[in-house]
Amino acid sequence: MYLESMTYAADIPFVLDLHMFDANPNTNVTTQSTLSAEMKTFYDKNLIENASPLLVHDRWAQKRDIPRNGGKKIEFRKYVQLGKSLTPLTEGVTPDGQSLSVTKIEAEVKQYGNYVTVSDVLQMTTIDNTIVETTDLIGGQAGTSLDTISREVLNAGTNVQYAEGQVSSRAALKTEHKLTVRAVKMAVRTLKKQLASKIDGSYWAIIHPDVAFDLTEDPNWIDVHKYAKPEEIFEGEIGKLAGVRFIETTEAKIFAKAGAAKSSSDATKIDVYSTLFFGANAYATTKIEGAGLQTIVKQLGSAGTADPLNQRATIGWKATKVTEILSNEYMVRVETGSTYSDGAAN
Repeated sequence: MYLESMTYAADIPFVLDLHMFDANPNTNVTTQSTLSAEMKTFYDKNLIENASPLLVHDRWAQKRDIPRNGGKKIEFRKYVQLGKSLTPLTEGVTPDGQSLSVTKIEAEVKQYGNYVTVSDVLQMTTIDNTIVETTDLIGGQAGTSLDTISREVLNAGTNVQYAEGQVSSRAALKTEHKLTVRAVKMAVRTLKKQLASKIDGSYWAIIHPDVAFDLTEDPNWIDVHKYAKPEEIFEGEIGKLAGVRFIETTEAKIFAKAGAAKSSSDATKIDVYSTLFFGANAYATTKIEGAGLQTIVKQLGSAGTADPLNQRATIGWKATKVTEILSNEYMVRVETGSTYSDGAAN
């Protein structure tokens, strides 16, 4: 359809083509607004693969599926260890059995997530490089975010040891109160006395690089390559000491400026570092598989009036998460100083 309008000075007629406002005739541009099932599975897997290595604080947890049908409550179970059975059996007489003591711990799952905005038209039925590259990036954010959620729960545990026991509070810790072999052995002793079971033959600990710097100087320290084959080494594992295998991560908790003053001439308070020691069944968390962590992609123009000019598409992650301590007896938080103290929380 054409519409004649005004003429220019040279009396050349101006003709307006009304079809110029028709929809884009390029049928090769995908405008599907939601991901196909195959592509969602692919991107969810990519997201999880990028997030999983960063979930250090979830590594030794009991794992549970997220509640079905969108429920907010999840039930974890804590089993009380059975006592010794020392009464001899009498032939032909069935002894009295023992009741299994189970404590149910109910927790409420919460949702977390974030997204980024992109200006590209996204392919929803085939692999789109923009989505792949973005899920690599947001997978890292999801991993560190969910790891921090678990970390904060675990660092609120009640079984705490201050260095070698020289002081009785976080605020009294000084630079010289470092993590030592003796402090590690004390934590191991606590776990053994509480009958905490080992995990794959060892207790495990999460340690910050600043604390590892001090501990690995000890001649008793054994580097990981001296006792494990490459395929047997866990992500971040650096070595072992006193029956404990250590995982190093910069995400180990720092209580910034929470200790004593650096010196009599410097009132700046030192950073206090948490090193968490675990036995089996100390805590539980929800799985990131099975819709626990998922990719959400919105196509250009799918936001309606929120995006009136069809300028934005979004790629995001959403997780359903909760972490709970099951047995404080099976974990120990050892708080210490370090050679380093940058004054920055993490």
